[in-house]
Amino acid sequence: MFELRGKIVVFVICLFGTIADGAAPVSIRSAFENSEAFVPVNRIDELLLDGLKEKSLEPAALCSDAVFVRRVYLDVIGTLPTLEETEKFLNDAASDKRAVLIDELLDRNEFADYWAMKWADVLRVKTEFPINLWPNGAMVYYRWIHASIRENKPFDRFARELLTADGSNFRDAPSNFYRAVPQKDAETIAENVALTFLGMRTGSWPEQKRKELTVFFSRVGFKGTAEWKEEIVVWNRQPLDSPHVVFPDGTQGIVRSDQDPRAVFVDWLVSPSNVGFRNNIANRIWYGLLGRGLVHEPDDFRPDNPPGHPELLDYLGKELAAKQFDLKTLYRLILNSRAYQQSSIPKKPREDAEEYFAVYTVRRLEAEVLQDALNRIFDQRIGYTSEVPEPYTQIPPRYRAILLPDPGVSSSFLEMFGRATRDTGFESDRNNDVTESQQLFLLNSTEINEWSRRFLQKYRNAGRSLQDRRRVLDEIWLTILSRYPTAIELQRFSTAVRESGRPQNEMLQDLVWTLVNTKEFLCRH
Repeated sequence: MFELRGKIVVFVICLFGTIADGAAPVSIRSAFENSEAFVPVNRIDELLLDGLKEKSLEPAALCSDAVFVRRVYLDVIGTLPTLEETEKFLNDAASDKRAVLIDELLDRNEFADYWAMKWADVLRVKTEFPINLWPNGAMVYYRWIHASIRENKPFDRFARELLTADGSNFRDAPSNFYRAVPQKDAETIAENVALTFLGMRTGSWPEQKRKELTVFFSRVGFKGTAEWKEEIVVWNRQPLDSPHVVFPDGTQGIVRSDQDPRAVFVDWLVSPSNVGFRNNIANRIWYGLLGRGLVHEPDDFRPDNPPGHPELLDYLGKELAAKQFDLKTLYRLILNSRAYQQSSIPKKPREDAEEYFAVYTVRRLEAEVLQDALNRIFDQRIGYTSEVPEPYTQIPPRYRAILLPDPGVSSSFLEMFGRATRDTGFESDRNNDVTESQQLFLLNSTEINEWSRRFLQKYRNAGRSLQDRRRVLDEIWLTILSRYPTAIELQRFSTAVRESGRPQNEMLQDLVWTLVNTKEFLCRH
C-alpha cells in the first residue's frame, strides 16, 4: 500500500511543485491563474505597479477563481470554504463576485474569531509565565479583543481604551494591557507600547529617547486585592518631575499636574497626522493578508529598514486616517486590489519577487487554521484541556482551534505546528516553518490514516455509489483543495488505479491522504 501511496504522492506533490516553478503545462497552470494582464483597479495597484517598474519586476497574473475563493476564506476568516460554498462561487458568472464575497466574509462572525486570535498574539493574551494574566484575566481580555473586532471598533479608540485603562484585570478588560508584560515596570511597559502601536523595537533607540518614552508610563501602578490573582491597575496621581515631555518623533508637549501622562501620550499617538501610528497598523493588516509587511518584519520599523514601497505604505496610512481608522475599510481596499489577487506563480522567477509583491507569498497555514481545516474535512471534533494554572479547564469539542483564548491550552498538534507562544508580542512568536516532525505526522499518523478511511464512508452512508467516480473525485478535490481536478490529474489517477489492480475504495482513500499531504493543501497560495 505504501508503495502505491508513494506513486500518488509523487504525481500530486510534484504537480504542485512544478506549477509553483512556473513551468507546468497550460492545462495545469490554468487551475491556479488566468491570462489577464495586471490592470490596476485602485490606487494600491497603481502605486505597486510603479514600484515594480522601477525594480524591473513584472507582476504575476491574476489568480484563478478557485485559488481566490480558498485564499480569501483563509485570509479573512481563517477557515476553509465548504464544498457547497466553493461550487457556488465557481459557478457564479457575475463579474463582481469577488467583491461580493469579500463583503460577505468581512461580515461573518468568523472574521472576529480569526483576527482576535491574531491580535491576541500581538497583545500577549496568555495565562502563564512569563505573562501570567491567569485564567480570569486572559479570558476577559480575549473577549474584549474579540468584541472590539466584531463591532469594528475604530483602531484609534481601541488604542486609547488600552493605553488609558484602569481597574481590575478581572473586570476591566483593557487593564490587562499593562499586566501582559514580563516585568511591570515603566520601561518594559513603554517597550511594549512602542512595539504594539508604532511597530518599533526600543532596544535600538538611544538611551535618552527610551527614557523620554518611559516617562509617560511612570505613573502606572498596581494594587492587589483579597481575590486570588486579581490586581488593580491605577494611575498614581503624583505629578511628573517635570511637566515638559518629549514624544518619540521629537516633538515636545506639556503634562499638567492634574493630567494622566498616558492620556497626553495617546492624544499624540492617535492623531491622524501621526505617520508612525497609522502606518504601523496599515502595515500589520497588509502583513496579515499578504504574508509580508511593506516594512518587514512588521514590528521592526527603523530608519535602516525602509518599506519596499514607501509611497504605497504612506497611501494606506493616509487612507486609514481619512476613514477614521475604520479597519474594515482598509481590509476591503487591499482585498479588492490586483496586488492581493495576484497568482503565487511569478512571471519570471526572481529572489526579490515576494519582497516587492510581484507575486502572492506562499506560506504554511497557521497551526490553529490547519487543525480546523483537518477537522472540517474529516468531520472531527477535538476537545482541549488546560491543566495549569488552576482551575483545570476542559474545553468542549465544538470549539474550533482559532477560538482558543490561550496558548496554555493543551494540544500536541498545535505545539508541533508552531502556534504563537505570546511571550514577546513579536510576530516571530508564531513559527510557520515546515519541520520533519510535521511531515512525518501528516504522512504516518494513525489519525490521518483513519480519518482518510472514514472520509469515504459518507458516500456509502448516503447510499451513493462510488462507481460515479468522476463526481466523487470532484468532491474530494473541492473539499480538500477548493477546486476541481484538472484533466491531467484525472488521467494520472486513472492510470494509477488501472496499474495497481487494487480496489477503488482503497485507491480513493490513498488519494484523500495524498492530497492532505500536498503543499497546495498545507499552504496559502
